[in-house]
Amino acid sequence: MNALKNKVQLIGNLGQDPEIVNMDNGNKLAKFSIATTETYKNAQGERVDDTQWHNVVAWGKTAEIVENYLTKGKQVAVEGKLTHRSYETKEGEKRYITEVRCNELLMLGK
Repeated sequence: MNALKNKVQLIGNLGQDPEIVNMDNGNKLAKFSIATTETYKNAQGERVDDTQWHNVVAWGKTAEIVENYLTKGKQVAVEGKLTHRSYETKEGEKRYITEVRCNELLMLGK
């Protein structure tokens, strides 16, 4: 059960082309967002689409795959874990970010 403590699996479409960062040590970081959509009927019986956006980060070889093969609109399956971090803006405001750290990536669709 330890493997299930912090595990995320999502299938969605990229909202924009990935951002690739080349680190000083030669490692790569890929940042991208994917949208997942759930459909349900509300109390009036109308169909409602609920789209959620998820920030994803990938490192190393996975980031290289993202850089070479993924573009806006592509459908992917992502497996990873949730991570939280914070930073301070130039104005001194504290901001918080929740991301999925991608361990495995599967390209779907055409």
